[in-house]
Amino acid sequence: MSGNVYDALTEADDPRWAFGSGFSEAGAEIAAPVPDGADPADLAEYCLMLGDDALVYSHRLTEWVSNAPELEEEVALANTALDLLGQARVLLSRAGHVEGLLDGRTARTEDDLAHWREVAEFRCVALTEPSDELDFARAVARLLVFSAWRLALLDRLRDSADPVLAAVAAKGVKEVAYHRDHAARWVLRLGDGTPESHARMQDALQWVWPYLGELFRTSDVERRLVAAGIAADPAQTRDEVDAVLDRVLDRATLTRPDVPAAGTIGGRGGRQGVHTEKLEQALVVLQSLARRHPGATW
Repeated sequence: MSGNVYDALTEADDPRWAFGSGFSEAGAEIAAPVPDGADPADLAEYCLMLGDDALVYSHRLTEWVSNAPELEEEVALANTALDLLGQARVLLSRAGHVEGLLDGRTARTEDDLAHWREVAEFRCVALTEPSDELDFARAVARLLVFSAWRLALLDRLRDSADPVLAAVAAKGVKEVAYHRDHAARWVLRLGDGTPESHARMQDALQWVWPYLGELFRTSDVERRLVAAGIAADPAQTRDEVDAVLDRVLDRATLTRPDVPAAGTIGGRGGRQGVHTEKLEQALVVLQSLARRHPGATW
């Protein structure tokens, strides 16, 4: 047992873990053939969906570094962001490689995809886009919803016919299970705490709840890949996610918000490149260094 959190950081089996490494299985399979029955364009798009969710949300979590209410919580949120960044790196690398198999397309690296796409080229859900505005109740409410949903997806993707998706899922379920449980403990602590903490936690749920609807919509790309044994159908995760959320809210003496889901534009949302203005605000910061110093290495 490490004497403190800083010792724990330096005692990791892989000293590169903090940079999102540790996916040795997936790294060796980035160039694996596209599974039979799958359209390479669909597979690349799906990897972008899952990779962008992780990339954009990990960026939002890093806003808590130096701002969390406790040092231990700051480390926990930073580690959560790093776990998601590791998933994003592998998924974006796979997307870029598969893109390069398409006629007339050039393979792009994970950095190309993270730093040089415009807003409409991203495929993340709207839940990942807004800032928490340093409201800790909002932070844990969103983490609970996001991790409960992503864990349900990753659990199903462990059997994916695509070896990279299966490898990310196999490692990711362990990480995201911790994220979900960590968020649940905070929701319980705040919801069943003082009148002030209870009210702020309930307000945070009101803020996050409109984003839930999009999580369970199945895009045409996902539908085709589900039929090919590659993707997980988000619509099939709804009962599982609802059960987790209801259990946590009940124990935390909180009420499930009765608010309408955020709408779409012509039936299109984040999976089709239609985003809120908050994503552009996030990308200005996320992409600033790469765009200011193109080609820089360190």
